[in-house]
Amino acid sequence: MSVRLFRNNWLECLTFMPMKVFLPVWALVFLLACHLSFPMPVLRFTGLFLAGLTIWSITEYLAHRFLFHLNLQSSAGRKLIFIIHGNHHDDPADAQRNMMPLSVTIPIAALLWLIASFLDGHDGRAVFTGFLAGYILYDLIHYACHQYPMRQWPLNLLRRHHLVHHFAAPETNFGVSSSVWDHIVGTKLRKRR
Repeated sequence: MSVRLFRNNWLECLTFMPMKVFLPVWALVFLLACHLSFPMPVLRFTGLFLAGLTIWSITEYLAHRFLFHLNLQSSAGRKLIFIIHGNHHDDPADAQRNMMPLSVTIPIAALLWLIASFLDGHDGRAVFTGFLAGYILYDLIHYACHQYPMRQWPLNLLRRHHLVHHFAAPETNFGVSSSVWDHIVGTKLRKRR
């Protein structure tokens, strides 16, 4: 049973993200974004796509560290952070809430698509497509960290890294799809001697 976030059943439904909905929706959006990024040379697309992946990686780390774990003092602020992310720490095994719901991600993606298209046309769309791929991988890895044993390298390292954040030291290990920024910034939990 999921932690209840809203009294209103309709609003509550908007907080769930089942895998059977996630996969087809984001596969379709990703393919459409790829298609609309062209025409351009494949090598150029690849470089811009990788730039988008890198931007996503930084965004993932910063959002998780500074937004999702924001320590607000007001009652309304604490409720907002609980809705955004705190409920996941209360029930990390909830498969319906291991991925961001479409009610949040579709409007954000649409806004980012418009900004990327307006600022830099096809190049901006290619960067967006890499960013989107990063987000999709992040949510899939995050879901798998909580729902599957992930015994194979390197997934086992990502799972262990993330579960330390949940169960041992929530002030560390903010990266989910990569631990790179935790290493660089110094927020990776170091083994105690």
